[in-house]
Amino acid sequence: MAAYVSESRPMSNTLSAGAKPGTVSPSSDQSGRPFKTIGLIGRLGSDKVVDSLQRLVTYLIAHDYAVLVEDRTATVIPHHGQPEASRRMLGELCDLVIVVGGDGSLLGAARALCRSGTLILGVNRGRLGFLTDISPDELETRVSEVLAGEFEVEQRFLLDTVLYRNGVAVGNGDALNEVVLHPGKAVRMIEFELFIDGQFVYSQRSDGLIVATPTGSTAYALSGGGPIMHPKLDVVTLVPMFPHTLSSRPIVIDAASEIRIHIGETNQSYPHISCDGQTRAVAKPNDVLVITRKPERIQLVHPIGHNFYEVLRSKLGWSHRLGD
Repeated sequence: MAAYVSESRPMSNTLSAGAKPGTVSPSSDQSGRPFKTIGLIGRLGSDKVVDSLQRLVTYLIAHDYAVLVEDRTATVIPHHGQPEASRRMLGELCDLVIVVGGDGSLLGAARALCRSGTLILGVNRGRLGFLTDISPDELETRVSEVLAGEFEVEQRFLLDTVLYRNGVAVGNGDALNEVVLHPGKAVRMIEFELFIDGQFVYSQRSDGLIVATPTGSTAYALSGGGPIMHPKLDVVTLVPMFPHTLSSRPIVIDAASEIRIHIGETNQSYPHISCDGQTRAVAKPNDVLVITRKPERIQLVHPIGHNFYEVLRSKLGWSHRLGD
């Protein structure tokens, strides 16, 4: 039996409290396989995703795995013949969830599954695929390796966001990539003050602020000039968006910090707060946005040999070594 490999901690301690013992034990069923029940989530509106999902169902059933299909995903693969469940129930019932789509699909699944500690494996049917690292042409081969126990587990943390108005919470959300304060549809600068762990940092006029995790450092924050951060780092980067000063630069801080953003009194537009690209709340003058690290972490599965730097070279078009 191949050994489990974790980049952050031993597999026996990887899952959060209350997670199912079957997800970490190589004797989870009588056959000695690490997984017994597999959940499937797919991006809607893509024939390529449907093809990969159908291949997965066929493969898993042929190898005697119990399969649960997410209820929304089930609408695009009729006659699949397997039980259906919500994302929340997939987290409760499955040892592994396979997400077919792009990074956006995995982000949505991760937010739903982080509390259950369920392992998540991504199959890339999107564009870049920083998180979904199994390609369609090696689907059955790579999945079979993972199901045999040949995989690595990487933990990624999320951000928790709460918007307060007069001391009362009026909106919230969580994000694996980033939380973004932006002016919405209006093309106007917004004013805000930034505090970290209660200490004043700066007052700024800009198009907004990106608060990104290491996972999100290769997404929107990268386009805004932020640094690429290795997933092992327990840090957050704050990237100003077109600040009205030449001296404003990204800041990297401890992920355990509390970030408070005070919305200015004189804004002509109501700033929006987006989590992983989805608007979660609209702020008014004098509102306070509080961003902290969530206690739960997602458990992202990679095939053996996953290399973050190779992913960067491949996805970002970096040059290879001389002579290659």
